[in-house]
Amino acid sequence: MDEKMQKKVEAAVLEILRGSDLESLTEYKVRSAAADRLGIDLSLPDRKLFVRRMVQDYLESLADEDEKKGQGGSGEEGEKKEHCQKGEEEEQEEKKKEEDKEEEEEEEEAEEDKKGGVGKELDDNGDLILCRLSANRRVTLSEFKGMTLVSIREYYLKDGKEMPSSKGISMTVEQWEAFRNSVPAIVDALKNLGESD
Repeated sequence: MDEKMQKKVEAAVLEILRGSDLESLTEYKVRSAAADRLGIDLSLPDRKLFVRRMVQDYLESLADEDEKKGQGGSGEEGEKKEHCQKGEEEEQEEKKKEEDKEEEEEEEEAEEDKKGGVGKELDDNGDLILCRLSANRRVTLSEFKGMTLVSIREYYLKDGKEMPSSKGISMTVEQWEAFRNSVPAIVDALKNLGESD
């Protein structure tokens, strides 16, 4: 994800977090809402991780603020400590419930991806497989040095993992769009070539 996209995602996620009930909110719900709002796929591994870090950072910053507020200098320190300990236990219970809920949602999402099939299969490098052209050739969507790439590559087996060979091409989004816009002309040329045979 490039820096511009990261800033858009960050702004959307923070807006969602600030305007939601954090008791019922999950990372999955935040990611889904941000994806809908921005019209982009945030289920890719690197994007998922980015959103997860943002949610965690936000929750940690709230916890730090609460802790600072709780460290006022009144004479009821014993009562405050007991209250804090109860609060921490409740917080840990809530965190455990939240993690369990996240896990369930991740499993459901993985099942949906398997069932939906189209465009949700990841290769051994974590790249999204868009299309299999043959047994060893495929079209993938990946991130490399902050750029989104559409790649058409040949793959080979190494140590039980499928690895991309040097045979193929990787296009930036702009190059892909130029190619996509040329497809009708390519189709016409193929038809004309077929008719002349």
